[in-house]
Amino acid sequence: MAKPLAVLISFLLVVYCPSALANPSNLKAGFYQKTCPSAESIVRGAVRNALAADPGIPAALIRLHFHDCFVRGCDGSVLLDSTSKNVAEKDSSANLGIGGFDVVDAAKAKIEAKCPGVVSCADIVAFAARDGVQTAGGVYYPVPAGRRDGRVSLAADAAKNLPGSFFNVEQLKQNFARKGLSLEEMVTLSGAHSIGDSHCSAFKKRLYSFSSAYPQDPSLNVPLDEDPI
Repeated sequence: MAKPLAVLISFLLVVYCPSALANPSNLKAGFYQKTCPSAESIVRGAVRNALAADPGIPAALIRLHFHDCFVRGCDGSVLLDSTSKNVAEKDSSANLGIGGFDVVDAAKAKIEAKCPGVVSCADIVAFAARDGVQTAGGVYYPVPAGRRDGRVSLAADAAKNLPGSFFNVEQLKQNFARKGLSLEEMVTLSGAHSIGDSHCSAFKKRLYSFSSAYPQDPSLNVPLDEDPI
């Protein structure tokens, strides 16, 4: 992943943090330097440990942060569990297959042991996304911190704000434009998912029973009859 991805995620960190939870102007790099100086290194360690077991974890963490920020801002609300009276964001169909929760939980547990009640889960998600970028070969970038965790998480909000997996280009452009993001930024952020896995349901129609005339999507490259190797 190249530098533009780091710049874009930094942009997300500041722009999509509602003033009701934290004033963006109050966010700053090194926010926990005095109150919990080991916070960022703990998150980095959790990401590296997860990467050793799952090479797709960087993409999962970027997606987790992206899906958090697109709904109610970067407030960690995507982490909240559903209850008997409410279906939370993480259980929305728009968040099908979302991952990285174990990494955040592992980092949060270690941070709480050292600095109880200091570091927000929202900031941990942001740190983890940055460390995912770096461990995948991208650049390191400072993360402004100081977010406060949200306490409201609604599946309906996720469905309303997140881009659908079957959106066409125009629908995607409109969705990202509502968040103030350009076409270039949309492509950059969406491309960050490419180091992870894709759900078969997202593309299997193009492989099987595309139409009565074409079992496969004719725009796909025709596979070679023989392995060139």
